[in-house]
Amino acid sequence: MVIGVTMVNVLPGKEKTVYNEIKEMKNVRDIYHVFGEFDFVVIIEAESLSILNNTVDNIRAIEGVTKTQTVVGAEI
Repeated sequence: MVIGVTMVNVLPGKEKTVYNEIKEMKNVRDIYHVFGEFDFVVIIEAESLSILNNTVDNIRAIEGVTKTQTVVGAEI
């Protein structure tokens, strides 16, 4: 199991649409709207690093997403 934490920036006015799309994605465990440098923090839980990467790619492909940054960890 691989856990990823992806921070997401979106265009102003696109927050609700992006939130709803991310929330419905497979492998997304939680999503939080935050204040500061990023708009959302997304917790991704996947069976492999490649599946996690695909999920992040799908987030980047959402209209209105301008930037992502991901940190990855594995269960011990």
